[in-house]
Amino acid sequence: MADRTVRLNIERQDNPTSKPYREEFELRWRPGMNIISALMDIAMDPIDRHGKQTMPITYDSNCLEEVCGSCAMRINGRGAMACSSLIDKLEQPIRLEPLSRFPVVRDLAVDRSVLFENLKQVKAWVPVDGTYDLGAGPRIDPAVQEQAYPLSRCISCCLCMEVCPQFTEPTRFVGAAIINQVRLFNLHPTGAHLRQERLTAMMSDGGIHECSYAGNCVQICPKNIPLTTSISIVYGQVMKQAIGDLFQKPELTSARKEPGKR
Repeated sequence: MADRTVRLNIERQDNPTSKPYREEFELRWRPGMNIISALMDIAMDPIDRHGKQTMPITYDSNCLEEVCGSCAMRINGRGAMACSSLIDKLEQPIRLEPLSRFPVVRDLAVDRSVLFENLKQVKAWVPVDGTYDLGAGPRIDPAVQEQAYPLSRCISCCLCMEVCPQFTEPTRFVGAAIINQVRLFNLHPTGAHLRQERLTAMMSDGGIHECSYAGNCVQICPKNIPLTTSISIVYGQVMKQAIGDLFQKPELTSARKEPGKR
């Protein structure tokens, strides 16, 4: 009986400005193989299916247990995590491509820095003032903990952005992962100090109003985060703040004019 093999058809790109091309590889099958182990096999012996010497595939990976989110790519036309994509569950030849919504660095590695720029825009952190010991942190109600835990499972894989029809350069939409982080840090008793600034950021260009509620994000999320629920809740918070700001503006204007009356 002939040995089983694994066939990979990989889209490659030598640098950010060069044209993509494809190479095919045929590997010896092993039990329990995933996409990352297949790419590792190519790295040890980078010879394509036709016996031509080539270069190892460039890709991102780290934890290999679906925690870091770095190995996201398109597998057979669908965004997925390479570390948890088992060869035996994929139709061959397996097509590997970089994520389509982000600039390609090389081969399957893409530049996802827009995610981190958007996280900075919404101040997705808990503010701590000073380098001295602040003592014990505030107690968090168990009911709030239960709400926050599923939201905190985000691994920054960007798959929700990959499948979002609104995540485009013209809209500059921040994406579902960012909106989910706004909800998460607004729940935290210390993080809530920046709630107003986060919601104001959600009103700016690329904010929550760009969401079309397609629902693709919640279907592809590898951590089953309730992204559409987060979008609905944050949208309500944004509308409430927008209405509050509308009624506060006349008061602020009249307050500024008071000194001139003297």
